[in-house]
Amino acid sequence: MNAFFYVILFIIGTLFGSFYTLAVHRIPKRQDIVHTHSYCPNCNHKLGFLDLIPIISYIFLGGKCRYCKEKIRIRYLILEFLSGLLFITTAYVIKLNIDTLTTINIIEYCFMVLYITFIVLICGIDKENRKMDKLVSIYGIVISIVYMIYLCIVEQANIYRYGIYMFFYIIVLILDTITLKRYAKNSYVTGILLMIITMCIFTNEYITANAIIFTLLAISFYILLYKLKERKNRNRKTDKQIADKISIGFFLGTCNIIMTLLVLWVTNY
Repeated sequence: MNAFFYVILFIIGTLFGSFYTLAVHRIPKRQDIVHTHSYCPNCNHKLGFLDLIPIISYIFLGGKCRYCKEKIRIRYLILEFLSGLLFITTAYVIKLNIDTLTTINIIEYCFMVLYITFIVLICGIDKENRKMDKLVSIYGIVISIVYMIYLCIVEQANIYRYGIYMFFYIIVLILDTITLKRYAKNSYVTGILLMIITMCIFTNEYITANAIIFTLLAISFYILLYKLKERKNRNRKTDKQIADKISIGFFLGTCNIIMTLLVLWVTNY
């Protein structure tokens, strides 16, 4: 029975994964992600139901658009599969199954799904555009506030602790507004700070601190590999040019999810 339950979660996860690919593509362009029908970005042909079945459609279409035969990036298939796997893994590490289906457990799992959505969108957009999208950051703040209210009312959490986080949110948003007015653009740094605050609220300070440490290590390793690859290139990029291309949000979000799942698994098992 639990196997069937996890299969259902996997299917739901792949559906979310399909939405993630759409959202990552459209949000930076400020296109509608709810009402506008899915279409091929190459020929603009509206996609039918059989074109939108996660994983299965990609396999049976041979990774190509049914209408213009343009090759579909394999990242869509990978993200859909990983999303389904992430939904199962999250349920497993928090011990959510048929026998533990209670209202509290379901609500907590739903909050985790909302948080995962935030992290995936932040990571995806940052990886593609090297940008901390303001709308996604606002979404993260909104679900954080709802989550904090839930914790304080239902689980009697320390209201002062979350009051401090609200204070940090306000300070960072004020700094972001000042930066926007002065330079007429969103600040990448303030986007990262808002992301870190949201991570602390959902995954606590210990996991967030470790995620930051592993992010720094991952970025250092990435820079090392990049420099080794560029050794024979006459027009070598400076350290600043390399740093400006590193998607910090992508590394940070990925490390946070991995650390969260590892800590939950160790704690519960």
